[in-house]
Amino acid sequence: MKLAIVRQKYTPFGGAERFVERALAALRAKGIDVSVIAREWQGDVQGIRVDPFYLGRTWRDAGFARGVQRLIAGRRFDLVQSHERIPGCDIYRAGDGVHAAWLELRNRPSDRLAPWHRYTLAAEEKMFRHPGLRAVICNSRMVRDDIARRFGVAGDKLQVIYNGVDLEAFHPRLRDELGLVLRAKTGLDPSVPLILFVGSGYERKGLPALLQALAAMERRDACLWVVGRDKQESLMRKLAQTLGIDQRVMFLGGQSDVRPFYGAADMFALPTLYDPFPNAALEAMASGLPLITTPTCGAAELVTEANGLVTAAGDVAALACALDSLCDRAPQMRDAARASVAHLELTSMAGQLMALYASLLGAEPHHTHEVKSPVSSV
Repeated sequence: MKLAIVRQKYTPFGGAERFVERALAALRAKGIDVSVIAREWQGDVQGIRVDPFYLGRTWRDAGFARGVQRLIAGRRFDLVQSHERIPGCDIYRAGDGVHAAWLELRNRPSDRLAPWHRYTLAAEEKMFRHPGLRAVICNSRMVRDDIARRFGVAGDKLQVIYNGVDLEAFHPRLRDELGLVLRAKTGLDPSVPLILFVGSGYERKGLPALLQALAAMERRDACLWVVGRDKQESLMRKLAQTLGIDQRVMFLGGQSDVRPFYGAADMFALPTLYDPFPNAALEAMASGLPLITTPTCGAAELVTEANGLVTAAGDVAALACALDSLCDRAPQMRDAARASVAHLELTSMAGQLMALYASLLGAEPHHTHEVKSPVSSV
């Protein structure tokens, strides 16, 4: 089977990219010939480059889409799975959720007038209504239901396949193996409650509300570590200073290995305004961290009273209360957090993907042509 996976920009830090990396390893282990189609990438990834010249974000995205469409029309694969909103691909993985939903939740009138948002909304609708779309991989029921409601995609095309997580790499034993050492290096006492935030979209993932909630907590010793790169970092640092909590907040930037930080933390907070299903939430829970998130995050589907709390996005008072509650309860919730994702191992995800591909390939005849080189450009 020849499978093409389309992702415009691949970096080691993005959640969608980590999904691709894990899927590639699992699928190749099953003998699938996988080609990555991308504009650029970092790390040990080889593929086919589609890199239009740059005249702004809208032109770049539209140019990449046209390049992918030309490529798949002239060099056939059995299946093309896109992680970008490109009409005409066989499969779309809705890892970024629904752009229309994100704009509604952010509620900025100016967004509707911005050229890039207008292009993305149009491409999204055209993609979901394209007759060539044969399946949509949704990483949460929240995303599945939203797509069905907005675009009328038939239920049999919408497949919920949760992200897989490496249950060996992310494990509660990280606390003893890596976490306590990291705490010692940073001078953080083992008894101090440590809240962890991992994400590169500070606004969308709710970091401003989390900083405000930290300032409103009854526990004045609780600390927050922020892992992830974002252009708003300086703004968030100023907010922490204004709130008087800058001595309790560490901005740690992007990390190629986040495991020591999961090991050091007591809880994972992602009070996101909108997030289809972040890989970081799975990694944190697999590492034994209870999760605090919102109803507009797909990870809320795994949260119970035993492994975390769900609060409304932007409700600072409720978030502060939840953080205070977990300061006392987190150690007793570690086993439940781990158990809640124990069924989401990588082999399970690969098996579900394989079953989907097999069902699509069996639905109609298909033809392929050889891809002459694993690394080329368009």
